Amino acid sequence: MLSNEKLKEAERNIRQYLSEGLIKKEQLRKIVFETYLRNHRESLLVARKLFNEQISPLWVVVISYYSMFYIANALLYKIGYKIGPKVAHKVTSDALIVFVRNKLKDHLIENYEIASTEALIISDNLLQNYNFEKEKRSVFQYESTEEIKMAKAKTSLERAEEFSKEIEQMIG
Repeated sequence: MLSNEKLKEAERNIRQYLSEGLIKKEQLRKIVFETYLRNHRESLLVARKLFNEQISPLWVVVISYYSMFYIANALLYKIGYKIGPKVAHKVTSDALIVFVRNKLKDHLIENYEIASTEALIISDNLLQNYNFEKEKRSVFQYESTEEIKMAKAKTSLERAEEFSKEIEQMIG
């Protein structure tokens, strides 16, 4: 579960991002929304191909994360928030916690008929996986063996596919 400290930090950050214009309320424009979805789907497709053909574990991790980033931004955009270009990855991460966490929990309850507490745990795990992949992308290149790299690439791809599945269902 996300800690109360992390939740409060994300809320503080979002207030600051809104005041600085790093995230803005914006009316949905179909071309922007569809671009996010297209970039997400292409990224996931390329990550699967690179993994299946064992071409580059590094790029599987990077592209898997980007598939998550694009679908997260599609959802945020659909609910009325456009992330700006500055520190976009951190802003997206915090915006998911503040604006999507409870919607994701409700989606899980509705679609899987699970208890509220369990849905919140799953929701938080999906959001934490997003953060894990954001961090992994920046440190991955220093892993030593190909076996470790392939294992981490597999985890990244699985997380991206799970995240994608739930967020795409929420988008509709």
